Amino acid sequence: MNIKRTTGEKVFSICNGIIMILMMVIMLYPFYYVIVCSLSNSSELIGQKGIMLWPKGFSLNAYKYVLRNPNVMTGYRTTLFLVTFGTALNVFITSLAAYILSRPKFAIKNLMLSMIIITMFFSGGMIPKFLLIYNTLGLKNNLLALILPGTIVTWNLMIMKTNFQAIPSSLIESAKIDGANDFTILFRIVMPLSLSVISVMILFYGVGHWNSWFDAMLYIRKREVFPLSLILREILVLSNMQDMTGGAGIDDRFAIGKSIQYATIIVATLPILLVYPFIQKYFVKGMMIGAIKG
Repeated sequence: MNIKRTTGEKVFSICNGIIMILMMVIMLYPFYYVIVCSLSNSSELIGQKGIMLWPKGFSLNAYKYVLRNPNVMTGYRTTLFLVTFGTALNVFITSLAAYILSRPKFAIKNLMLSMIIITMFFSGGMIPKFLLIYNTLGLKNNLLALILPGTIVTWNLMIMKTNFQAIPSSLIESAKIDGANDFTILFRIVMPLSLSVISVMILFYGVGHWNSWFDAMLYIRKREVFPLSLILREILVLSNMQDMTGGAGIDDRFAIGKSIQYATIIVATLPILLVYPFIQKYFVKGMMIGAIKG
């Protein structure tokens, strides 16, 4: 049935569309600007100000300098390990904890929930955490220092717990009658029915590992195991580009350095941007399921 819209509704839709387009342009242009600058000739970027819509003197030299840098490739390998192994461990442990806390007959459920929720508002602080990881656990220059402390994020745990609670208890009771234990119920019934929220957890944890740099800066000193975020920080913040501009003349290094910085941003962010569309369709659904009730 066609419902005729009023003039006010039409005006609102038009204004809303215009505002959304403006917001989209405002958010996308900085990223587009970085792409344009990374594809521009280095000498053309010196003194460049204002808006750029097209590359000036198209050149891929900046990407050649970035991709031939061994530190960038090493950072990629380290970051891919953190994302794959770390995210798998995060989702596995979070699923176990969420399943336990979602069971109504779990004896100390309320006590554990209270202790877990407290960590959302209070922490031991950076210095005690540093001493624990660096001295007590001896994880200096160990990638486990970037994975184990954040194995469970409380907010993610609450989302997954709420999703598990939405699964009919009669389904779980039927499985128990058939002789299934808790591990079988979790991995063969609960998790297959929760693919949406699990996809959201993979996105949250994966992006967190990909972008994390502060913990790596604290606990990792060996350049051989630097994640990509630390390499990116050296190039952008510390302007450390000697490994990439060593073959260029002194006068050209400053000009090349600017385009290298832009190219490094693209190289470091493009993989995670390419992954997002494949799980985006689960994102809203998973968040809505995990936010129905606590």
